[in-house]
Amino acid sequence: MSISKAELTSTFEANLGYAQAQDEQDPLKHFRDRFHLPTQSNGEPFLYFCGNSLGLQPKSSRDQIDQELKDWAMLGVEGHLHARNPWLPYHEFLTEHMAAVVGARPNEVVVMNTLTVNLHLMMVSFYRPKGNRTKILIESDAFPSDRYAVSSQLRFHGYDPAEHLLELRPRAGESCLRMEDIEATIRKEGANIALVMLGNTNYYTGQYFDMPAITKLAHEQGCMVGFDCAHGAGNVPLNLHDSGADFAVWCTYKYLNSGPGSMAGCFVHERHASSPDIPRFEGWWGHNKTTRFGMRDDFDPIPTVEAWQLSNPPILSLAAIKASLEIFAEAGMNNLRKKALRLTAYLEYLLQQIPGDKINIITPSNPAERGCQLSIQVRDADKRLFEAVTAAGVIADWREPDVIRVAPVPLYNTYADAYRFTQVLEEQIAKIS
Repeated sequence: MSISKAELTSTFEANLGYAQAQDEQDPLKHFRDRFHLPTQSNGEPFLYFCGNSLGLQPKSSRDQIDQELKDWAMLGVEGHLHARNPWLPYHEFLTEHMAAVVGARPNEVVVMNTLTVNLHLMMVSFYRPKGNRTKILIESDAFPSDRYAVSSQLRFHGYDPAEHLLELRPRAGESCLRMEDIEATIRKEGANIALVMLGNTNYYTGQYFDMPAITKLAHEQGCMVGFDCAHGAGNVPLNLHDSGADFAVWCTYKYLNSGPGSMAGCFVHERHASSPDIPRFEGWWGHNKTTRFGMRDDFDPIPTVEAWQLSNPPILSLAAIKASLEIFAEAGMNNLRKKALRLTAYLEYLLQQIPGDKINIITPSNPAERGCQLSIQVRDADKRLFEAVTAAGVIADWREPDVIRVAPVPLYNTYADAYRFTQVLEEQIAKIS
């Protein structure tokens, strides 16, 4: 979806009446009522802008989980076959909706494990150092878990991360990476890179990378390509199949609203997913479904991404994901992206109206290069400002050393939320000035 910033901002007004009018006209407004809103002691809901860290609970989650608890109580082990939603194939009930969210084909997507577990499993298959091609390319400010994972994989293969971990760094005085610098690094180091492993949407800055362009560049140099989509899934149009990436991983508890620590998703492009000979760690849930319970057969991989499954999944976690994915299917990712573009631009516009030249937004201003997160620095302020904003009824988050992250999520945030947050922030800045 291509839309210019000028088109988004041409009619904006910095007043509550305008914001409320936009909410009334919002075709997705009714979805807010499908979520539980955290409530203050005075009975008023918090201004919740933390969906980039933990999404809100869909009201339907309880019913989905209760159904499985009821079937467990009434059926015991027979629930695997005779529950209302039989447990044996339960993960398959999520596949079509999850594939639609991430822009993949159903045979390329599976819900399994947790994000870093999946990342390690993917690197077993797609980080295959040989000769001079030993290095892994990541962002210098990658999410810590990704750095730990890739560093440990390097050490496991006998390589020192100090020499074999390449880092993409922003230019001096800048926060985000430039595409031309990514391109230059891949072209220069391509013959030495075994794997390009980037967060498709950076957790700190909110920068959304051009995955097809990066993948094409890396493949031209003979590199494998993977993306951590933890901050992209349910937020931006990933189009994983068309991106050409070899694999991707993501969690589901952020924009996908599945609950704290819930299960994760995994994508393997179909050109690999159907290959029986690709190296992988194996477990019984990846074995041919028709002979899985034969128990004594050699591993016969399912000819899809399901072959990477290790164990039968926790049904209660899948039930929570199912509840959220049904909402996404109803809302539609294109509709959510359309609202997110405008709502995020409106929040950016309001922040820029705060007087005193105090606000610096390090997230790219180009709507095509970001999701619905804005990362805010406030001049001459520290974490005490964030704590004051929190005390005033806002739930956002703080990332060291000096960033307040806010995410106006289109499923449940409103234009009025954006306006009220900006008023709170302005009031608290004035108190410390």
